[in-house]
Amino acid sequence: MGKPDKIGQLLAGSYIDPDSKKPVRVETKSLIILPTLKGAECQAVKDLGFGRRLAVVSDVTTHEVLGQRIEGSLASLYDVTSIVLPKNPYPDGETVEKIRLATVKCDAVIAVGSGTINDVCKYGSAQDKKPYAVFATAPSMNGYTSVNAAITMHGHKMSLAAQAPTGAFFDLGVLATAPSRMIRSGLGDSLCRTTAQADWLLSHLLFGHAYRHLPYELLADDEGPLFAQAADLMKGDLKTMELLVRTLVLSGFGTAIIGTSQPASQGEHLISHYIDMFCDKKRPTVFHGEQVGVTTLSMARLQHAVLGSTPLITADTATHTDFKDRYGEELGASCWAEFNTKFISEEKATQLNDVLRTQWDSIREKISKILLPANHLADVLTASGADLTPEQIALPRSFYESALLHCRDIRGRYTFLDLAASSGQLAALTRTI
Repeated sequence: MGKPDKIGQLLAGSYIDPDSKKPVRVETKSLIILPTLKGAECQAVKDLGFGRRLAVVSDVTTHEVLGQRIEGSLASLYDVTSIVLPKNPYPDGETVEKIRLATVKCDAVIAVGSGTINDVCKYGSAQDKKPYAVFATAPSMNGYTSVNAAITMHGHKMSLAAQAPTGAFFDLGVLATAPSRMIRSGLGDSLCRTTAQADWLLSHLLFGHAYRHLPYELLADDEGPLFAQAADLMKGDLKTMELLVRTLVLSGFGTAIIGTSQPASQGEHLISHYIDMFCDKKRPTVFHGEQVGVTTLSMARLQHAVLGSTPLITADTATHTDFKDRYGEELGASCWAEFNTKFISEEKATQLNDVLRTQWDSIREKISKILLPANHLADVLTASGADLTPEQIALPRSFYESALLHCRDIRGRYTFLDLAASSGQLAALTRTI
């Protein structure tokens, strides 16, 4: 008899949390992964118990791929409002407000798409206290089942509280025909489990910040086989595609249970967010997970380098004025508010150095056990044909080094980037990772 399915257990509320030893349940009511959902779309939504007035939100591309099919299926039972955004919509406050205005008279929102479409729908619907469901069109990121949305507000890319989908539906046949780069993007977004876990555990061991094993226990069965079969993703193999979808879904559920994106978004995502905020606006389109694959390799190399040292730190010297000078009045204030939550004063530096002197060997041992070698991560990406370097994703090396140096400014999470900076290692490492 095989192992119980973790997704089914989470939906049923029977999965036992390894930390609390109590059963946990996710807010998502239905999650379906099948070789095809053709002909079953309307029943899948009906089972969610939504009202009769539904908004189906897609963009020009996802409307053609799946949106028209969904609208046609739902029209037999629902009053459907079709909202088709322009090609490549941007996940910002303005796009969210457009969707909220267009869905005022609707009872629920159906997102048909991947990262941007899902994020703007989950955030906008949460603001209006309306349920939403999502039909995936690409296995490109792990946010389908999370309760956070990556939205840019006033130039500051932020992870904002949103809501879980009531239903999430994955047609493997549709996903397997997604552009190769979007499939590689999902693999890249899955790659960062190791670096995100290492960063989160570091903050726990140094400062006593909350930390949970649950998100990583959820991924334990699927991550290894997925990485081993990465090349098969590009051959249209539906069994490997299911492994990728399960990994993305379970990663999202892990963050949903915890209530924040911390289990899956740490230093590697800080680098990526900084790039999104400050890169050349004429840069060619690069998918989130493509970028995260590259930044994950950098974080893995940095983490291994710092673990191989004996760090002692000095206090932070940055000021609010420094941040305003670097980022401007409004964005500088927003970034400073984040950074100030982890600011290392002289007193904190003294306390932290006491911990580092007495406990660093133990800390290093615990973190080393959960890290994967950077070369292994690179091999996984190579097997899928994914990019490995900043230059391959249209980033000048000088800008990328600036992102490595300053990305810790934009969010209050303490990562290996902060430890490397405070111990005087970051500037040198940016040239080698």
